[in-house]
Amino acid sequence: MTVERVTVGVGGMSCANCVNTVTERLETLSGVSEASANFATDEATVSYDPAETDLSAVIEAIEAAGYEPVTAETTVGITDMTCANCAGTVEDAVGSVAGVVDVAANFAADEAHVEYLPDAVTRAEIDDAVETAGYSPVRGDDDGAESEADRREAARTAEIRRQRNLTLVGVAVSVPLLAFMADHLLFGGELLPATVGGGSVGWLQFGLASVAQVVLGREFYANSYDAIVKNRTANMDVLIALGSSTAFGYSVVALVGLLPSAGLYFDTAALILTFITLGNYLEARSKGQAGEALRSLLELEADTATRLETDDDGNTVEREVPLEDVTVGDRLKVRPGETVPTDGEVVEGESAVDESTVTGESVPVSKAPGDEVIGATVNEQGVLVIEATRVGEETAIEQIVRRVKEAQSRQPEIQQVADRISAYFVPAVIGNALLWGAVWALAPGALADFVATLPIWGLAAGGPAAVGATEFAVLVFASAVLIACPCALGLATPAATMVGTTIGAQAGVLFDGGDVLERVGRIDTVVFDKTGTLTEGEMELTDVRPIRPTTDGAVEHGGDGAPEGEEAAGDDPTATERLLAVAATAENGSEHPIGEAIVAGARERGVEPGDLTALQNVSGRGIRARTEHGDVVVGKLSLLADRGVTVGPAESVVADLQSEGKTAVAAACDGELLGVLAVADEVKPTAVDAVTALRERGVAVHMLTGDNERTAAAVAETVGIDPDNVRAEVLPDDKADAVETIQSDGSRVAMVGDGVNDAPALATAAVGVAIGSGTDVAVEAGDVTLMRSDPYDVVRALNVSEGTMSKIRQNLVWALGYNTVLIPLASLGLLQPVLAAAAMAASSVSVLSNSLLFRRYDPDERYSLAGLFRRD
Repeated sequence: MTVERVTVGVGGMSCANCVNTVTERLETLSGVSEASANFATDEATVSYDPAETDLSAVIEAIEAAGYEPVTAETTVGITDMTCANCAGTVEDAVGSVAGVVDVAANFAADEAHVEYLPDAVTRAEIDDAVETAGYSPVRGDDDGAESEADRREAARTAEIRRQRNLTLVGVAVSVPLLAFMADHLLFGGELLPATVGGGSVGWLQFGLASVAQVVLGREFYANSYDAIVKNRTANMDVLIALGSSTAFGYSVVALVGLLPSAGLYFDTAALILTFITLGNYLEARSKGQAGEALRSLLELEADTATRLETDDDGNTVEREVPLEDVTVGDRLKVRPGETVPTDGEVVEGESAVDESTVTGESVPVSKAPGDEVIGATVNEQGVLVIEATRVGEETAIEQIVRRVKEAQSRQPEIQQVADRISAYFVPAVIGNALLWGAVWALAPGALADFVATLPIWGLAAGGPAAVGATEFAVLVFASAVLIACPCALGLATPAATMVGTTIGAQAGVLFDGGDVLERVGRIDTVVFDKTGTLTEGEMELTDVRPIRPTTDGAVEHGGDGAPEGEEAAGDDPTATERLLAVAATAENGSEHPIGEAIVAGARERGVEPGDLTALQNVSGRGIRARTEHGDVVVGKLSLLADRGVTVGPAESVVADLQSEGKTAVAAACDGELLGVLAVADEVKPTAVDAVTALRERGVAVHMLTGDNERTAAAVAETVGIDPDNVRAEVLPDDKADAVETIQSDGSRVAMVGDGVNDAPALATAAVGVAIGSGTDVAVEAGDVTLMRSDPYDVVRALNVSEGTMSKIRQNLVWALGYNTVLIPLASLGLLQPVLAAAAMAASSVSVLSNSLLFRRYDPDERYSLAGLFRRD
């Protein structure tokens, strides 16, 4: 048994009990022979059998115990992966390095995303593993993410240039060979001379083809050697090498006279490599274009910033500094027309900022002191002074790019089918080519007679009757290995995922991965939290209704927002001010939107909160507080009743306010009912459109809220949600249970809510959709983050998912259909090797081109293929 020993940094351990928890959790893993945790060093050491468990399971076990394993992540650019098998080889090579937790190689993006233990393995060792596997990593160093991005871009440009130059060499040597081929096929060899310098023209063809073999073919042969000898696998390079070397080797044997009657196929050998190299060049360009939109986001960042500094005389001076010199807390001046250099908070000035490049919001957003601004957006009007709050890799734009790149490294489940096919594809193709080559060599006549009965064109090169059984068998073998294209199959999913996740980011919708894209497309039910999701989440105090008994035992109520003509206590300024003062003092320590609205509303009415000595939050019901006014309870009538307050006089007032869609709370002090306050939250402008669009596409829409039933019903009626799909007075801790109940009948639910308060419900749902707000793009609870807090972005997310999955299916149908149709044709001797090579190159380019066409898609509309060709 092989035993590996690894040390993992663990955050969050605070005592010996933590150590025991981590150790016990690790010891439950199958294959772990020894585990120990050290509170003093914040580490856990594990010995395990890699045949039974792996490092990722160790990391998951520590997380399951409630602690934080210390891992790092990096993305390695790789310039010469040629198919899905190459990506698998890289994953196996890097994954075998001790200390690597997880690796996902993306053939379409020419990169591998690696999670590793920084104390156990270095970036250089990861690069070495890629190189040992036979590929070329874009090596990292300590210069930072920006310099690495520059190196990757330089490597990508260099690869495109290299493939272009190789293609030009191929064209240069292939044009003369094409001339000889055309003379042979069209003019019977009578147009061009049969000898050159006293020797056979075949030697000239040999020389030209040899240049192609050395210059163009070298990398295919080297990669084939690495694949077979080092990695014990077979990839697309093996097929190309087999096809080209078969044509070249057979021609050499014929040229030296060992097969006197055999034909020469030097032109075929050279054209095979030329067509494949041309395909690689077009593919490299297409890959660059697929990631262009994402790279352009980073290019929007400013290069410099105007920093406000204090000189020796105490005067404020402006200094232009490189963006990388800006630190948190720096004050920066942003003039009209300038790019906001980094995320920050406005401290002086007012303006409108164009955030469309980052959040997708088309209308400039007004900014005033206290408002957040996002780096890489454009200041349009006034001069702003901002204080930097996030810099470097922590800015919203950097987080967006990082999240999209991570999303592109996680492929949909449908890719697993393609990967399984690719794993057996090349060996199966080689076996098929050998089989049909042998059959044509052994029974050429019978096969030729059978093919002649098919309603299709004739045999390539005239068939075995024209060129001989052996030569035709060689042609069939070469065509059968060349026509197969595993790269088209490998590109089908990641290429579309790259474009789809980028489209989402441009529209302000961030997906956690390609697998999330796929799950979103299966959603049949959307559950909205009310406050801050369907509504603005900014409560405003609308009504203040003092209540007190009259001398004859009746009840008087009125005040702000009271029905016209109503008098008594509500018109008593003393009663109104007392109610406001007591409620605002109690709520002054609360962070709940209702409490904040009451405090703000009191101050607007000239009432300042008093002293608060103790505050207790009663989840979902209200608060209890000890204040200078006495013991105060503010919240639902049931909470006041539990504290012995007579709430009957407030019931009709609360009912009236709730019927208007307002949230009403009662207040009592020292057991005396003082009155009712109401706050209102405006429905977002796009909420109605979002609910309508979801229902039109057959998606059931539900709403959860901790608010009362009357208010919930009023909001639901406004936005168009069926009353039967509304759950009111749901406590925060019970929202996850509500989602589970909705899903119990097999519904696939997307829960839309706050990424913090609604985190358990988001995690319970099939897809968690977290409402963000500009700079808040690192919401971990959500599978999808909506940057603009726009409920219609849920519809956009569904549209992007639907479009991406449609594009993936189109690509897979093409890739599988291509191989399904053309491999039998090549096996039956109906394709020349040159045509097979050209078709092979065209197949991968066509898949990439189909994915790039998707870049025209507008996520405001449902996906249709016809819409991609429409030009407005």
